Amino acid sequence: MPDPNGFLRYDRRLPARRPVPVRIMDWREVYPPAGEELIREQATRCMDCGIPFCHDGCPLGNRIPDWNDLVRTGGWDAAVESLHATNNFPEFTGRLCPAPCEAACVLGLGGQQPVTIKQVEVEIADAAVARGGLRPQPVPAPTGRSVAVVGSGPAGLAAAQQLARAGHAVTVYERDDALGGLLRYGIPDFKLEKRHIDRRLAQLAAEGVRFRTGVNVGVDVTAEDLRAEHDAVLLACGALQGRDTPETPGRALRGVHQAMAHLVAANRVVAAAGEGRPALATLPDGTPIDAAGKHVVIIGGGDTAADCLGVAHRQGAAGVHQLDLYPEPPADRDAARDPWPTWPWVLRSYPAHEEGGERVFAVAVQEFVDDGTGQVRAVRIAEVTVEKVDGRRIVTALPGSEREIPADLVLLAIGFEGTEEQPLLDQFGVTRNGRGAVDARPDWQAGADGVFVAGDMHRGASLIVWAIAEGRAAAAAIHAYLGGVGTLPAPVDPARQPLAAR
Repeated sequence: MPDPNGFLRYDRRLPARRPVPVRIMDWREVYPPAGEELIREQATRCMDCGIPFCHDGCPLGNRIPDWNDLVRTGGWDAAVESLHATNNFPEFTGRLCPAPCEAACVLGLGGQQPVTIKQVEVEIADAAVARGGLRPQPVPAPTGRSVAVVGSGPAGLAAAQQLARAGHAVTVYERDDALGGLLRYGIPDFKLEKRHIDRRLAQLAAEGVRFRTGVNVGVDVTAEDLRAEHDAVLLACGALQGRDTPETPGRALRGVHQAMAHLVAANRVVAAAGEGRPALATLPDGTPIDAAGKHVVIIGGGDTAADCLGVAHRQGAAGVHQLDLYPEPPADRDAARDPWPTWPWVLRSYPAHEEGGERVFAVAVQEFVDDGTGQVRAVRIAEVTVEKVDGRRIVTALPGSEREIPADLVLLAIGFEGTEEQPLLDQFGVTRNGRGAVDARPDWQAGADGVFVAGDMHRGASLIVWAIAEGRAAAAAIHAYLGGVGTLPAPVDPARQPLAAR
C-alpha cells in the first residue's frame, strides 16, 4: 500500500527548468528529465487517501495512486503497464495537460501542495521508451471491418489505436502535410518536441493503422467516397475556428492576426530546420508573421497566449505585452468560488512568463491604431470591469483610463468558436450547434448513421486529456456498432462534464 506518511516527509518539488538565457536560444523542451530519486520521492507523497478524487479530476480515470506506488517501490515496468491501461499517449498528457487531477488531489483539501502527478506521469511515459520502446500490439485476427478517422489529433489517434487493436482496419485522413493535428503545428517544440509524436505514429503504423496526409475530406475525397470504402466514420477534426474581434476599429490592419496563424508558421520553421531546410515564418499567402525585432501584443490570458509569448521570445521580439480582460487572479484557491476538488481560478504562470514580457490585467483593446499606411503601430487599451448579468458578460471601460501600447504585431488568443464550417459537415449530414460544436447521441453518433464524432469537434476547445478520453469512448461505441467481440473501455459519455460546484 502507499506510504501514508510520504507527504509529511517530502515537500512538492519539480525538476529545475533549463536556464532562461539558454533555453530561449533554441526550441528544445523547457523541462529536463527528472532524476529517479526525485521522481520516486514525489511519488511517495501520494498517500493512501481512501477515496482518490484524482480519478474524478481525470476524465481518463487514470489509476494514479496505483502507478505512483509502483514508482515508489521501483516497479517501473508495471507502472508503464498501469499507465497505458487508461491512457494511449501519456507522453503527450504529461507534457501538455494542465493536470485537473492535481487540483483534485486530496492533499489540496488539507492545505498541502498536491502530488506532482503530471511529472510522475511523464517520467513513466519516458521510461516506457527507455525500457524497450513503444512495442506495437498488432491484432492477431482482423475483423474484416473498416473505419475512417478524419483528423489526426489526440482524439483521432486514440480512437485509431483502440480500433486497430480490436482488429478493425483503420485509415486516418489528415488534411495537413504531417500528422498530429494541433500537437504537430499548434504546440511549440519547447512544450512538446515532435519526436514524441513520430515515435507514437510509428507504433500505430506497426499496429496496422494507415495514414493519408494532404487529404481534405469533403474536398479531395467526399463523404460518399468514405462511406463506400469504410463501415464507419469518426469525425475528429478539432475546434480550430478562432474567436475574432471584427467590431474593434482597425482589426483589418496589417500585423493583426489570429494567434494560431503565428504558432503554425513558427512550428513550420522549426520543422523545416530539423529537416535541414531553410524556411521563413509566413502565412499561407506568403505574408511574414515573425516577431523578430517587433513590439508584440498578445490578447488573451490562456495557454495559446502563453505559447505565443514563448515563441515571440525565441524569435527575438523587441518587447511583448500580454493583455487579459479579467483582473489578476489570486495566488491561492478561493474555496467559496471554486471549492476543492474543482478546477480553481488562480494565477497561472507558465515558463514563458519567466522568460520576459509584461502581463497587463483588467484591460480591453479599444482600437488597433494605424501608422498611416495600413499597418498597426499601437493598440489603444482601457481599464475595464467585467460583470456577469443574466449569463451575459458586460465589459465596462473606465473613463480616463485609455493609453497606447506600441505594437508591430498583434496576436488574437481569445479562444475558439468551435469546429470550422467545412464541406464535410453538409456531406455527412451533420450540423454545428450554437457553440460551433457537433452534438453526439449517447452512442457517439453525430445524427447520421455510422458517423461518429469525438474530441474538440464535439466538446469545443478543451484539454488534451478530454480529447483522448472521448477518442477512446467513441472507439468503444464504433466497436459495438460494428458488432465487435467484447467491449472496449469507454471512460466518458458524450454528456460528461468536468468537476464543478453546483
